[in-house]
Amino acid sequence: MHGDVNGYTRSEARDGMLVDWQVPIPMDDGLELRADIFRPQEQGRHPVILSYGPYGKGSPFQLAYPSYWAAMVEEFPEITLDSSGAYQNYEVVDPQRWVPDGYAIVRVDSRGAGCSPGILDVLSTRETMDLHDCIEWASEQPWSTGRVGLCGISYYTIIGWLVAGTQPPSLSAMVAWEGVADLYRDACYHGGIPSRFAELWYPGEVLPVQYGQGERSFHNPHTGQSAAGPVTLPEDELALNRTEVAAEISARPLEDSWYTTRSAEWSKIRVPFLSAANWGGQGLHSRGNFEAFMNATAPQKWLEVHGLEHWTLFYTDYGISLQKRFLDHFLKGEDNGWDNEPPVRLQVRHVDGSTFERHETEWPIERTQWTDLYLECQGKSLTNQPAAKTGSVNFDAPGRGITFWSPPFEQDTEITGPMAATLFVSSSTSDADIFTVVHVVRPDGTEVVLRGSLDEYTPIAQGWLRASHRELDDQRSLPYRPFHTHRTPAPLTPGKIYELAVEIWPTSIIVPRGYRIACTIRSTDYEYTERLDELASEPPYPGAGCGPCLHGTPLDRGTEIARAQVSVHSGPRNQSKLIVPIVPATR
Repeated sequence: MHGDVNGYTRSEARDGMLVDWQVPIPMDDGLELRADIFRPQEQGRHPVILSYGPYGKGSPFQLAYPSYWAAMVEEFPEITLDSSGAYQNYEVVDPQRWVPDGYAIVRVDSRGAGCSPGILDVLSTRETMDLHDCIEWASEQPWSTGRVGLCGISYYTIIGWLVAGTQPPSLSAMVAWEGVADLYRDACYHGGIPSRFAELWYPGEVLPVQYGQGERSFHNPHTGQSAAGPVTLPEDELALNRTEVAAEISARPLEDSWYTTRSAEWSKIRVPFLSAANWGGQGLHSRGNFEAFMNATAPQKWLEVHGLEHWTLFYTDYGISLQKRFLDHFLKGEDNGWDNEPPVRLQVRHVDGSTFERHETEWPIERTQWTDLYLECQGKSLTNQPAAKTGSVNFDAPGRGITFWSPPFEQDTEITGPMAATLFVSSSTSDADIFTVVHVVRPDGTEVVLRGSLDEYTPIAQGWLRASHRELDDQRSLPYRPFHTHRTPAPLTPGKIYELAVEIWPTSIIVPRGYRIACTIRSTDYEYTERLDELASEPPYPGAGCGPCLHGTPLDRGTEIARAQVSVHSGPRNQSKLIVPIVPATR
């Protein structure tokens, strides 16, 4: 073992790896970020997998999220079959499963987080510049081949989209696993409705490892050092060293440069990438990955879509095998058949939560039969025929809304793809929030819910729109994926009927014969009302269908929305409908 004079930076051989703790990486403004590096003991040069984020590189998964870790390894014991799990951190790769294959793993604490000093300003231009410089630094080290890849979940994907837009010369490939790309639409304001995610996430997951938490934070069991820096600062000083994310978002209800500089620029992303989305990532871990595959100008790009929690499959044999084949090809130059990998790999879901894999050549699937199911207000039904009679149905904003039902399906039917709703709506006030929830319902009347990225009881699909944000960007809108400007809200005239185009995030489900689908229009978050299991009440995100992607009560969102009586209209002049992607069976 060797290190610096105070023992903060040191190197050692352990568990078959060379490990460099707290390596300083200089930034262009003179500040030094801190990195932990895991690499093979054999001399030579190795391709690099790098991560940069605010979760504290010295905080193991088992310490930060013990119940999630225990549940994951119990269900998938393969995760620790060839690894002790001792070096596994939340949302990044496990060195013990990658170093033996000849990779160097570089984990960097982002500025102001973990053991890196500075002002904590998540997803800022400063962070993007830092990551760019870290990539180039890693490429120049004597143990590096000069080829650097990114591979991580959620935050590590979001910042990855941003740095990919700066086109670092040494960035050779990117595994983008379930990460927001459009900060306003994907995370902060769903359809213009403010999401509470940031106010739950930032103090729950980031601030406990802000640089300067010192002795108050987790300690790395391998080094004994605090995961949040060698100094313990008072709370008032910590507050001065960070931006307050929830306050920034609350002050910006419309899309502006604060969001756009923290969002992907698809025209600038040229690096080969594998984009992995989650069908159950409603509200956070889904939309950005589909948008990436559809819009990024990278000539080499792939889409994979799965289910379960947003961290689980990343660590399983399935996830690691996929990641390694992709990165072995682009970082090592291996001729392993990835050139022939179909562009789209889908884990299509059954109602019992099981899946089957199918490959496609495009997204959305070309053979999709885009099917209009019309809302008929008098019978609260969904039908494939336009509504013949004029009707309306009302609900009060604080309530549970109105549900429209299809007849039982006559045969097993696959629904896979993005969805949308065209709704004719009026309000008793100058605005209304429209939550659109698509359900699958068993013959006995119980609802099918599946394990989602952040909630055990996720409905099949959801969409949101604040009526005053109804203006569409015609250049970017598609029939199955409306795109709203969120720049010029227009209040409603009470009682006047307006046409709203609601984006509903992509989904996949085989609806069995005899089952029905239902569509609920409401002004509050979906809530699963059956019995919850123990994990559903676990911090940091106890949930009942939406996890942390909540939108408060109507009262929280303004008096006009809180006291609204909302009416949905149907009939020859007001053909409210749900657009459903039905995929015919292949032979």
